[in-house]
Amino acid sequence: MTLTSPLRAAERTLNLVALGDSLTAGLGLPADAAFPVQLEAALKARGHAVTIANAGVSGDTATGGLDRVAWSVPDGTDGVILELGANDMLRGTDPAVTEKALDAIISGLKARGIPVLLAGMRAAPNLGPDYGRRFDAIYPRLAARYGLILYPFFLDGIAGDRSLNLADGLHPTKAGVARIVTGILPSVEDFVTRLRKGA
Repeated sequence: MTLTSPLRAAERTLNLVALGDSLTAGLGLPADAAFPVQLEAALKARGHAVTIANAGVSGDTATGGLDRVAWSVPDGTDGVILELGANDMLRGTDPAVTEKALDAIISGLKARGIPVLLAGMRAAPNLGPDYGRRFDAIYPRLAARYGLILYPFFLDGIAGDRSLNLADGLHPTKAGVARIVTGILPSVEDFVTRLRKGA
């Protein structure tokens, strides 16, 4: 009977993919400072057997992510952390276009049996209140539609903080990424638990 706990503790490694843009890719940072690497390390430190592939492409939009999701998320992937939409927002893309692409990514992954954790984005204030309302509504609506775990704002705690962003003011430093990981970690742990249960 004493063998049950060690066997459960030695569950197979879950293979996750972080599908995103430069915020996932780690623009301007050494490879070991990128979000997927820091998140994987944090999860392992808490006893989770996971790997997280970095499928971040700088400059990618939601439509760009849709175009490459088939090869960016290989068969055998247990779950996807989806972080896209910031570039759509920065370009003032119609939120309906962004939502349609994200919806197609999520539904396509669902059809393949691959669950998604959705990382949300928020519109910059300078785009105006109407655009902000329409854009900000995308992520809660998709999460509700598909029953996803939602981390409401990927840049929570670092947006606008010069000390946690590179000189461009848009991309996090290594310490900024660490802050993102701290914020999103409980949601990712819930996601991993859900994956273990086969939900």
